[in-house]
Amino acid sequence: MEQTSYLVEGRVLYPDAPEFADAIAHAHSERLRPKCMCQTGGIDMYVARLGETYIVKRMPDSGSRHAPQCPHYAPPAEFSGVAPLLGTAIIENVATGDTTLRLGFAMARMTGRSSQPTPGDGGDSATSDGARVSLRSLLHYLWDRAELTHWRPGFAGKRSWATVRRHLLDAAEHLIVRGERMLGRLYIPEPFSAEHRNAIRERRLACWARAVARNQGAQSLMLLIGEVKEIAAARYGHRMLVKHVPDQAFAIDEQLYRRLQHRFESELDLWGTSDDLRLVTAATFALSESGLPSIAQMSLLTVSAQWLPVEDAFELNLVDQMVRTERWFIKGLRYGLSRSEVLTNATLIDAGSQPVAMRILRAVNADITPVKADPWDQSAHWLWRVADGPMPILPSPAVRSSTGSRPAR
Repeated sequence: MEQTSYLVEGRVLYPDAPEFADAIAHAHSERLRPKCMCQTGGIDMYVARLGETYIVKRMPDSGSRHAPQCPHYAPPAEFSGVAPLLGTAIIENVATGDTTLRLGFAMARMTGRSSQPTPGDGGDSATSDGARVSLRSLLHYLWDRAELTHWRPGFAGKRSWATVRRHLLDAAEHLIVRGERMLGRLYIPEPFSAEHRNAIRERRLACWARAVARNQGAQSLMLLIGEVKEIAAARYGHRMLVKHVPDQAFAIDEQLYRRLQHRFESELDLWGTSDDLRLVTAATFALSESGLPSIAQMSLLTVSAQWLPVEDAFELNLVDQMVRTERWFIKGLRYGLSRSEVLTNATLIDAGSQPVAMRILRAVNADITPVKADPWDQSAHWLWRVADGPMPILPSPAVRSSTGSRPAR
């Protein structure tokens, strides 16, 4: 990964320059716009404050203007299902660096009432007005924001659960939901250690304190993101076991279990085909009066051994091939798009000065062709119509991949 430089108050600086930290701190205080110099003329950026440090961030919906090898590059929003949510359900404040999410699912419930998934939540369709973030869209957004959709050869062997968890927490740090910081409602299990079992349990219970049942009024729900180990029958209803939480199962009632089997049949079937695949859940949960967690709503995401999202065997084939051949790419996510709608499955960013948009057309959308308004139509592209035969040859890399200077994600 190339290290980009920035134009800050007339000076071109690299992030490792001794004066860089002071320069961007001053830019933040004066509300100045540094420029990323990955392209001729530069691209406007903004400076956000993270605790006692500062970071240069790209302006909303500007990622596709950066050079493919730039760390600020992102595919056009229209390549995935995030585009309808930007500016309506996902609102970024460049003055504060915070992003407000308008959720389409509950984060509280009346004590004693069950809370089943609302129609469309976690399923294949966005909410009716396109202006709310469903539970599935939230999981996809966090995965994107944490750059767990990105892959470079240098990431191989470095993406452990501890790494995934750290980047998800970083991604959630400046998210606002229901008027409060998401981190106050977010539980992502820390890596389990038998030696530190008691300390881990105490930290978990402290995190869950907000979800304790109340005698009256609304009960707050927590948001869980974790890797599913098992979903199985229990003595009463069903239960979900989450990796790194070996001593506590999450209860799933019968109605939610039936909906889960119907809504996420493809994800569950794919997960069952290989021990190398992982199943990630985003779920809201509350604690009963006895302190036991029960799931209110949930969504599922199948990911590869490298934690890259894959929605079927065709995507898995493509992702595995690109990982094996040491390619640089960004995986696309569906958000609220239905399976019949066309998705840019991945964007290849090591094939030259122009990214390559990659699409897989299956039986449900084999006859669809891009329209002129689609950015994909104006991009270099690669297309696999699965009905026509095996996966086509991948575009050749322009340069040999290297490990780069960015930390593993």
